[in-house]
Amino acid sequence: MVMDEIFEKLRTLQDILSQKIRLEHDIKEIPKILTNQEEVLARLKKSFIEKNQEYERTKSEEGEYRNLLVEAESARERAEKNMDSISTQREYEALDKEIRDASEKEQLYRKELQQKERLLSDLDEQMKQGAALIEQQEQELAERRAGIEAEVAEKKAQMERLKEQENEVKPGLDDEVLFKFERIIRNKMGQGIVAIKGGVCLGCHMILPVQFANMVRLGEEIVFCPYCSRILFHEESDQGIEDFFNIEDAGSLSDLDDMDEEEYDEEEEEEEKVNIDYDE
Repeated sequence: MVMDEIFEKLRTLQDILSQKIRLEHDIKEIPKILTNQEEVLARLKKSFIEKNQEYERTKSEEGEYRNLLVEAESARERAEKNMDSISTQREYEALDKEIRDASEKEQLYRKELQQKERLLSDLDEQMKQGAALIEQQEQELAERRAGIEAEVAEKKAQMERLKEQENEVKPGLDDEVLFKFERIIRNKMGQGIVAIKGGVCLGCHMILPVQFANMVRLGEEIVFCPYCSRILFHEESDQGIEDFFNIEDAGSLSDLDDMDEEEYDEEEEEEEKVNIDYDE
């Protein structure tokens, strides 16, 4: 297979792989849309449980104050009845104090009871509203989840179609090149094969050594950019071949060996470089 056909296959494969990578990302990210809504629903349910617990506590306290009120009313009524049978001033004063104490307790318990009843009414209304909101959120979440599942299913179907196209393009391409090519596309934002123009890699915009650029121009083998690892093919400069071999700007193959090791490591990290020796 001539190199032009190989490059054309790689460009076609690049489009397919780029689409696959985008779909993979979408399939992974789409379900996250539900996260916020699920968090809202979880907070609503937590609030409802807390309201229900508060309602039960208040209900218990309301029962206690109701019993205390009954006891205070009974104590007052007993003391009032005993007033008819007293015979001394001391007995009168004792019963009168008992009636006053019972009346004060009665008023206190009645006031507390009324507060608890109002609180129970408010909590009951809040719980009804919370239950209705939870039901609404659950329904909306179920509908959105169904829509997302349908969307994910469609994207998975697109993935299968792209895999079929990929399998049609791959025959005739070296397995090792294919492996490196896919890794490059994943690391280089969907761009794995680029032209060199005027002695410059259009992927990383680095000026290539003359000898290296000439290897690409000859087109006798697959060549990887020594800086960004993308596969290179020749594209004639608008200024013509003289610009392609601009000796003043370009270096030599030996320049690659003279690169400062620390600087080279930084470029590898920035470019997320697939470690491919350009002499391969």
